[in-house]
This record gives sequence, C-alpha cells and structure tokens, in this order.
Amino acid sequence: MVQKYQSPVRIYKHPFEMVMAAYQKRFPTCKMIPVFVGCDILSDEKSEDESKHTVERRCKLNVDAPRLLKRMVGVDYVYFVQKNAIDWRERKLRITAYNETFSSRVIIKETCQYTVHPENPNWTCFEQTAEMEIRSFWGFESSVEKIAMKQYTSNIKKGKEIIEFYLNEIITSGTTHIPTWAEKNPHLARLPPPEEQTPQCTGFTKSEQGAQLSANNLSRTSSSSGDAEFTVCSERTAGGAADDKLEEEYIERKLGILRPLEESKLIQLRNWLSDTHNGKLPRDEHILRFLRARDFHMEKARELLCQCLSWRKLHQVDRLLETWNPPSIFKDYYCGCWHHHDNEGRPLYILRIGQMDTKGLLKALGQDQILKQVLYIMEQGLQKCQEASDTLNKPMSRTHSLRRSSTCNISSWSCIVDLEGLNMRHLWRPAVQALLRIIEVIENNYPETMARLLIVRAPRVFPVIWTLISPFIDEKTRSKFMMYSGTDYLGPGGLVDYVPKEFIPDFLGGPCECNMSEGGPVPKSLYRAEWEKGDGMQLWEESIYKTGSCMKGSPHEVMLEVPTKDCVITWDFDIMKCDVVFSLYHSKKRLGPIIEGETQSILAGNLSNNGAISTQIISKNMTLGRDYSLVEQSPVFREGESIQGSHIARAPGFYILQWKLHTAPSNPTSTLPVVTDVLYQVTHTPKAKVLYYHEVLDSEDFKGSMSSLESCQSAFSSLSLATQSSAGSSISR
Repeated sequence: MVQKYQSPVRIYKHPFEMVMAAYQKRFPTCKMIPVFVGCDILSDEKSEDESKHTVERRCKLNVDAPRLLKRMVGVDYVYFVQKNAIDWRERKLRITAYNETFSSRVIIKETCQYTVHPENPNWTCFEQTAEMEIRSFWGFESSVEKIAMKQYTSNIKKGKEIIEFYLNEIITSGTTHIPTWAEKNPHLARLPPPEEQTPQCTGFTKSEQGAQLSANNLSRTSSSSGDAEFTVCSERTAGGAADDKLEEEYIERKLGILRPLEESKLIQLRNWLSDTHNGKLPRDEHILRFLRARDFHMEKARELLCQCLSWRKLHQVDRLLETWNPPSIFKDYYCGCWHHHDNEGRPLYILRIGQMDTKGLLKALGQDQILKQVLYIMEQGLQKCQEASDTLNKPMSRTHSLRRSSTCNISSWSCIVDLEGLNMRHLWRPAVQALLRIIEVIENNYPETMARLLIVRAPRVFPVIWTLISPFIDEKTRSKFMMYSGTDYLGPGGLVDYVPKEFIPDFLGGPCECNMSEGGPVPKSLYRAEWEKGDGMQLWEESIYKTGSCMKGSPHEVMLEVPTKDCVITWDFDIMKCDVVFSLYHSKKRLGPIIEGETQSILAGNLSNNGAISTQIISKNMTLGRDYSLVEQSPVFREGESIQGSHIARAPGFYILQWKLHTAPSNPTSTLPVVTDVLYQVTHTPKAKVLYYHEVLDSEDFKGSMSSLESCQSAFSSLSLATQSSAGSSISR
C-alpha cells in the first residue's frame, strides 16, 4: 500500500534569500536533527551566470528503530540521495529525495519546494509531499511503516522550528537583508513586462465573492449566502484546475491544531473533491468532520462524504432554510429552541422531550414532516456555528463571559435534553422507529456536529429507552452524552461547568427565560385521517433528481427532444456506485418512447430506485452512423464523482443521454477458471447507479455556467454552480 503525505503551505514571513541562508546552515550536519549524521556531495553544478545551482548529496541517517530490527536487517544507518536545485533568478528551490538503502523493498520519494509568496514578495512559501511504498521487508512491513511514518512526521514538526531558529540567529548576528540575484547582477537581470510585475494570487484563498486576503494576507473568506457549510469555488480557468491551497497558519487558526498526517488527509480529500466536484464544495470544517468521524481514514471518509453530498443534492437540503415553513403545530406543541451559547461559544439547543406528545405529533404531522423539522434544526445549527465563529473573530467586551477556545472556529453545538415527564407513552413503537430512523439520517449526514449532549432529570424509565436506542448511536457520539438524574445537575460538575450560569433555563432552576412552547397533548382533531399510509419519511414527494441503474450490456438511457438548433442541453449527475462512461448521442428521428418512469421510494439518507423502468432506447440492431451518431463521450467517471456539463445542439432532433457501466478489460493470460454458474453471475454482476438531472434551455437563457442557469429560473440544485460553456460542447467534472 502506498502511503502519501501532503503538507499545508507553510509561510515564512522573511524574504526568500534569508530563508535560503537559514536552510544552508543545516548542512553538513544539524545539531537540531540528531538523526542526520552527515552527508557527502555527489555533484555540484552552477550555470555560467550563477543564477542556477544544483547540488546532489548522499545523506546518512541514524533511524530511530529498535536495535533488534537493525540487527536483523543488518544495517545501522539509512542512506538517502537528495538533490537541491535552486534558481536565484526565479527565487525558487526544489528539493527531491529518495532512499538508497533497501530501495528494492521500500520506495520513499519526497519533494519539497520553497517559493516566493504570490501576494507578498518579502515572504516565502514552503510545500512538501512524500510517498512511501513498502513492497516487502521480511515480514516486518507493518512495523517498518509505523517507524517510518513516526520518524517522518516528527521531522516535519522540527522543520519549521529549525528554519526559524537559524533565521533568528542570522538576524541576531546583524544580517537583516540579503540582496536578490537581480540586485547583485542588474546587468544580467531580466525584468518581466509591467503586467507580469503585479503579484497574482494563485488561489490560496478563494470564495464565491472572490479571492481576498486580510491585513496579514493569510485569512480566508467564505460565501455569505446559502448554507453555511459550503463554499462556492470559482470557475476553472482556461489554463486548467484552480490552485486552491491550505495554509498552515489558517489551519491552526481556523480548524485547530492537527497532527501532520491529519493535515495531509484533509488536504488530500479536499484536493480530490476539487478535482471531481465542480461548483459548491464543502467548507474545510465540514470535510474535517467527516474525516474525524472515520478516524481520518480517507477512503471511508470520502465514501461517507460523497453519499452525503448526493443526499443533499437529491433532497435539496441546501434550500431547506429558505423553503421549509414549519407547520403551526410545531410552534404550538414542539418543545425545543435555540438558547444562547455554552461556555466555549457553541450554539446551545434546549429540548424538553418529556413535555411533548410524541405520539400526537407523529399522528398529526407524519414522519416526513418530523424529519424535515429535525433537518431544519440541523441546518440552523450549521448556520449558527458559522455566526458563532464570526463572533469569536470580533473583539469582545470585558463583560463577555465567553471562554475563548484555542481556535476561532465553531463547528459543533451543545444540547440540553430535559427528560422530566418522560414515561411509557413515549415508548410507542412507531415513535421509537421514527426516532431510530432520524438517528440514522443524522449519523450519516451530520457527523461530529454534536459537541456534547447534557441529559438532565432522567426518570426511571429512561434506562429502558436508552437500551433501545444506544446500539444505533455511533460510539463516538455516545461518548459525548452526559447524564444527570435527580437535581445533581445544578451542583459542581453539572451544567454550570458547560453552560454560563446566567443562561441556565428557569425550568431547570436558572435565571434565564426560555422562549419555547410548553407542549402538552396534541388535539385529536389535528390527527391525519390515515397517517400510516404513504409516509416513508420522504423529504420531498417529487425530487428534481432521479436515479438510474445500469449493468453490463444494459446502459441507462434518457431521450430528449430538442425542437430547434442552438438549444443547450445541460446535465448534472453523481456516480453513486461503480464507474461509468457517459455519452451523448443524436438522432434525427425518434428511436423509442421517452420512458423515464422512475417511481422512486427514496428514504432520506438511503437512495433506492424501486420499480424504475430502465428501457434501453438504442437497441442492439441499430447501427452507429446510420440510425444515430455519437456527439461526445466522456472519459471514465469514478465512483463518488460529481459531473456537470452542457452541449449546444447544432441540429434539432432527439438526443440520448447514456450512462454505461465501465468494466475493466479481461485479462487473456489469466489462469483463473471461468465461472459458468448462472446464479453466481446474476447475483455478482456489478450494477452502477447514478443520480442525475437534465434540462433543455433556449440559447438566450443559457449564459455559460450553472450559476446563470439559476438566474434563468432553472431547477438546478444550488450545489451545481460550475459548468464551463464552450463554442461547441463540454463535459466537465
């Protein structure tokens, strides 16, 4: 398995030449790096004008490994070859290194570079990437991998300290400025044209409102519209993908102190999403929550996050705060509200389950309405977290009781649950089933959003309820539950340790009034006539997105009629399962019925496609080039990717959108036996699944991007904001 590491951008607030002087002090040995025993110069080359200097060294390292392991493998030292190529004219140093010892068994490659900050020519940026692959190591692969990663990450932490130490040493000695190569050689310096002299931001900090830097050129801006959890990425430039990088100082200030490997996983997942999900990307705090929920296992976190993004898109959750208007029954009989903040500045929610008629609410509203209300509260919580973060970044008054945390970012909230009045009527089976389903949806789509849950005045019946629901709650989430029985919640170790005393609700013995309904029985006159039927906890009865499945030899196809030329066909789809190839075909005549009768029974958080009619429009007896023509075809789209694209129809007629399962080519040299069991083949045939939406627009309504589609009343989700338009057609990731 290949282990990868990618560092955030480290900023030295010193000129490039000063940083290079500090870097050179690391050789031939460095007392601050005890494992670095010494080095030999293998080659040393300079250009004629001395603007370029390349040095290749053989470095000797004393790896901190168990002595028994060293004796077994027969080595005391490990050797690396390091090549440093510095360009004084461009003010750039590139460092590449690879291992010489055990190179046939272990492959380690590292690349580092020092460059001038794109916004401040007097600052220096440092970036670092590495890969390690252990092919075989006499059965010690796992141990060697742990030792190598431990050694590597410990050296990463020391790297910045060493440079800062030598910089201070140079400045203390009286050197505060080192002339640039151009200053030393003005007659050789090649000055760029005036338009190139203006510093250009390469995308360190981007948002919907453009790339902006604060007074110290390090703060990031985020979109102020829509869901607080998502940041709109700028559209890609003609030169390729946007270069959007995380800075080390930003991570520490906004996301908290992360270990090097945690930083690396965040950057890797963020880069993957940037490559595969155009438009609105999750905020860094949101990505970090999914990584934490899966203990920074990138593949598991990526799978969970992609499922969540598709779920949000399918059910238009990003529009929930704007479109959902809670029924009056909630206002009259639902006992819950947002209530100030806890000691760390997190939003605080108060819920009085014991005072609510859960059976009456469920019969009067149904599961779907209850679920919408819960999700509405969750979305409010995300928004309030962002508002709390903004508050933390503002100067506070002396009387403010808020305890500042180590970072100025709030990504979770606290909740007080009052169980006074809880009894056996709350154990009504449909209510418990609805609760378990809600827990599942929240666990899958809002991980790590609960900082702590304080349960007070738990009655005797609560252990029975807890026994029923606790197995369905993630272990990490369960560890955040704190339970108090009787009146001990007011003493030491109680609520006052987590909530400011002045914000404790009056019904819990505090001085603060809580603006919420008193609850009580829901009148039976408000019950639905047949509440059990047709209630599958569905967010929207009709979603603009649909699901389709395709197997080998049976693609999923949709036919659209384009009445006039220059109409624009747009599409937006997510790959839910397996890999697919997307194609667009054209025919002058109708090839088959426009059948897209997908009767969806989509449970929130669990996409299904029961009873979908997957008619294959292009039959096997049709000939490409005679009956229909290929307009464009995509490369292979991988599972989890989100794709938006458009095509300007140069001719009227019928266009077929086709999703086909991609299968790896068979290996003719394989010696594996051929499977002839028909039942096995049927049950083990891969089945791809896509979530898609399409639309045909008049040319005057299409402005070239998904954002313009929204402005012309398109039904596209607010997540889909970045499709490029070309003179002909485009398939964009």
